[in-house]
Amino acid sequence: MNLQQQIELCKIQNWYPRLAVHTFPTVFVMLNEEEISALANGETTGEVVQNVLPRLTTAMSAFLYTRFVSTDFVAPTDSERFRTKRGAVRSAASAWNTLADSEKVRNAAKEGNVSCIAVRPFRRMDVTREFRLFIKDGQLKSMSQYWLIRHYRRLAGVTQKYWELADNFVKKIAWCLPCQDIVMDIYFTSADEILVLDLNPWGPPTAPLMLMKWDIDWDSVSGCKIVPPPLMLGGDVEVSF
Repeated sequence: MNLQQQIELCKIQNWYPRLAVHTFPTVFVMLNEEEISALANGETTGEVVQNVLPRLTTAMSAFLYTRFVSTDFVAPTDSERFRTKRGAVRSAASAWNTLADSEKVRNAAKEGNVSCIAVRPFRRMDVTREFRLFIKDGQLKSMSQYWLIRHYRRLAGVTQKYWELADNFVKKIAWCLPCQDIVMDIYFTSADEILVLDLNPWGPPTAPLMLMKWDIDWDSVSGCKIVPPPLMLGGDVEVSF
């Protein structure tokens, strides 16, 4: 299976029917060629954009208060809105502008990997609860802390529990995965339930995060990996400038 075929399987509108009970409720807004082109060009005004907004407003009305929008395969995590408000939007105009502001989304549109906008209820995420699962032959082989910002002391005490929860989850849903080699981003709720956030192709360009590289022994299980605590130096340390 080539990369483009994997990307198709990982588009949210394709995997959502399989895993809907394990993720956020989602409403889709299909885009025509002119609208996709406008998104690729980062347009935020004009007739084409104005034609999208009523449909986007209708989709967003399915959920109260703030929502989160993404495209088939890419979320606007590099947008200013994500940096300041984690991507939470209230209006259709704000939703469209957030997508148009994202270089990742614009590039995906240019490459032909955008056909719709996915609308979900917004949920403020605890970054210590997001993980990436590496599933090979339908089995969980490894798991990584998603946001490699720093070491979180609390994670050291729950790493084994999270691994066991994730392993049991994969065993339960493996039969309905779109393919048996896949990378899954998940979120642990405060009730220790698992929500699927995204699916990603196996191998590059998907980031291996704490695994550091893809060229490892995938026949063995390497468990859950988190950012280690800072290294403390002992003894006589000479520093020169």
